[in-house]
Amino acid sequence: MEQKDILILGIESSCDETAASVVKNGREVLSNIISSQIALHTLYGGVVPEIASRKHVENIDYVIDEALQQAGVTLDEIDAIGVTYGPGLVGALLVGLAEAKALAFAAGKPLIGVHHIEGHISANYIENKDFVPPYMALVVSGGHSHLVYVSDYGKYEILGRTRDDAAGEAYDKVARVIGMGYPGGPKIDAAAKKGNPKAIAFPRVYLEEDSYDFSFSGLKSAVLNYVNKQNMMGQPIVPEDVAASFQAAVVEVLVHKTIKAAKERGVKQIALAGGVASNSALRTAMKEACDKIGCTLSVPSPILCTDNGAMIGCAAYYEYIQGVRDDLSLNANPNLKLGER
Repeated sequence: MEQKDILILGIESSCDETAASVVKNGREVLSNIISSQIALHTLYGGVVPEIASRKHVENIDYVIDEALQQAGVTLDEIDAIGVTYGPGLVGALLVGLAEAKALAFAAGKPLIGVHHIEGHISANYIENKDFVPPYMALVVSGGHSHLVYVSDYGKYEILGRTRDDAAGEAYDKVARVIGMGYPGGPKIDAAAKKGNPKAIAFPRVYLEEDSYDFSFSGLKSAVLNYVNKQNMMGQPIVPEDVAASFQAAVVEVLVHKTIKAAKERGVKQIALAGGVASNSALRTAMKEACDKIGCTLSVPSPILCTDNGAMIGCAAYYEYIQGVRDDLSLNANPNLKLGER
């Protein structure tokens, strides 16, 4: 008997993207609609939670309707609704969660709460059809820097996390210091291509010898101190050199720890995930390091590295086939830990 296709509606609203997607059998994206608020938050130099929540309320119905229309399916044909319920901005999470609950209740569909980082990791399954656990995942975004051993679908062991600023957060703060504005990640990446990565010797923070944790606040402070010192001495600042030198320090540590963890666990696959996984220097350096040790590298397309509904639909599919269901008492959890339910 032919197996029935499983269609998941994925909803994501953890920060400043309102997104919805229809995913078939966990790996085929039928639609992926993203309404970004970047232009709005750029006015304030970063995400304003209250404004983000209000915009989600305005956009979410349209985004879901568009996702269903583009996929050519009705809500009745959807098998389950997956939604991000943490971590993230609590007001933003609540909008997506309330919408998902309302749709699940009205249409009589199962509800599946998805961890945001699990979504980012799952984005690797969408374009890379042969990619399966076990593997080492480096999750780098505005709010997270995690090194995760993925032993199976839904089974995560966090080996390292940031002790202070996340990688993406450091990018945003450094971009502001050197006058590049928000969002910092893409702007520093572009500027770094024109700069000299060896121009300024910024610190590489490895922490204790056996630690897989990250720390970027010292590096951020070093950039700030360098800029202040140059200004006090009346010396010129070359923003491209600062960007390239800063980026080189971040990438070196991220790649070193990921490769070390992969070797220690004996895994032959590494995955990048999260917004900073779009970074060209990180992609290039990680690929070169993987080639050296005979490891394969999976990296989603940039559109799947940013917050999107397809990654949530994909993660929800693997929860769905394992029998995970949530009831309407499911609440937003802004500090949700990976692997918790």
